Amino acid sequence: MADTFSTHVLNVTTGSRETVTDLTSACEDFLAEAAQGRDGLLNIFVPHATAGVAVLETGAGSDDDLLAALHTLLPSDDRWQHRHGTPGHGRDHVLPALVPPHATLPVIGGRLELGTWQSVCLVDTNVDNPDRKVRLTFLG
Repeated sequence: MADTFSTHVLNVTTGSRETVTDLTSACEDFLAEAAQGRDGLLNIFVPHATAGVAVLETGAGSDDDLLAALHTLLPSDDRWQHRHGTPGHGRDHVLPALVPPHATLPVIGGRLELGTWQSVCLVDTNVDNPDRKVRLTFLG
């Protein structure tokens, strides 16, 4: 089973502002070692109650558009029942219902099979917790 299942944990520091962090190259680096040219699946999982994983275009404004859309859907104000931390922090706990904490993607010939403009991203709106772990698991 060890030859078909491999896991690696990324430590990601997102800082003190809301962010969309591109994880694509880290996923590709992991697959270069773990997949060794095989087909399979890559699962990306963020074991945090206030972060998610998205597959989207980055660098052309879509990452900023996502954060703006999340601000519209989940305003940082005092409406939230969950009230510890930074004002509006309760919205961060709702985020994973909209941007799930996981994604499972195809791996073909040892390479992540993404569309031309797609990237694998960590979405983190929680400014109170800048340190994240992202679990990458290859099943081949």
